Amino acid sequence: MSFEEIRLDKQDGIALLTLYRPGRMNAFTTQMMTEIIAALDECDADDAVRAVVFTGDGDRAYCAGADLGSGADTFDYDKRTDKAALLPDGIPASPVADDGTIDWSHPLIRDGGGRVSMRIFEAKKPVLGAINGAAVGIGATMTLSMDARLASDTARYGFVFARRGIVPEAASSWFLPRLVGIQTALDWCYSGRLIPAAEAHEKGLVQSVHTPGELVDAAIAKARELTADSAPVSVALTRRMMWRMLGAPHPMSAHRWDSRVIFARGRSPDAAEGVTSFLEKRAPEFTSSVASDYPWFDEFEDAPPYG
Repeated sequence: MSFEEIRLDKQDGIALLTLYRPGRMNAFTTQMMTEIIAALDECDADDAVRAVVFTGDGDRAYCAGADLGSGADTFDYDKRTDKAALLPDGIPASPVADDGTIDWSHPLIRDGGGRVSMRIFEAKKPVLGAINGAAVGIGATMTLSMDARLASDTARYGFVFARRGIVPEAASSWFLPRLVGIQTALDWCYSGRLIPAAEAHEKGLVQSVHTPGELVDAAIAKARELTADSAPVSVALTRRMMWRMLGAPHPMSAHRWDSRVIFARGRSPDAAEGVTSFLEKRAPEFTSSVASDYPWFDEFEDAPPYG
């Protein structure tokens, strides 16, 4: 599809996804949500793409959060003006029935930021953030399911939800404490204060801090470092296994999944090439495709249904 609120540029194995709303500090909209998801679908299906790097247009903001153009009705989903883009045919226009009961599985109730963070979570390629300025609200929470965040020294994070009378979204109550610990997560979310890049780095949210002119190049270099010498299918599987096992109840879950994947990968041409290239002291040439050769194990990878 063609994109209006993002840009997607692919070069030498890296896809650079730029949030693009000039004059609006790249504020988040339903259209941007749809385009990000479509772009990630495209990247997962393209074996030429080894990793995806997110950044924002301009030098002021990565993403200033939800577009507040609807004023006081911004977070009242029942009053949204973009319902047509979210409602399948035949679905009532409101989750609230005439008698006041609420259909909690109604599409309007599903958080758009969460759709993005969950799509990033499901990605088969490493996803990195080059946070070039203000990352506020969904601009902050959408980055939590990325594999790494690099920030400009002018960047600021803001988990400002309580200051807007709402709560953290985009599954951030799962991701943020796992990244920075519960104490820091509560500090940032209770207060809603802006967090400078140096503090985000100190607390482990940001991997490294760079000058604005070096940020995107540093993120692309990191993406290449992560993927250049590794089998793409192995990277995809490793990403899924690591993220999903964060919530596993017992290490036996990991042992069962590891065993299945080692068996499947051991029979692949990549495993033979990995050993042979090492013994022959040459760079490997992996041929398995993420798009078509990824081994799927339903008991580990099927996500719970929303609703």
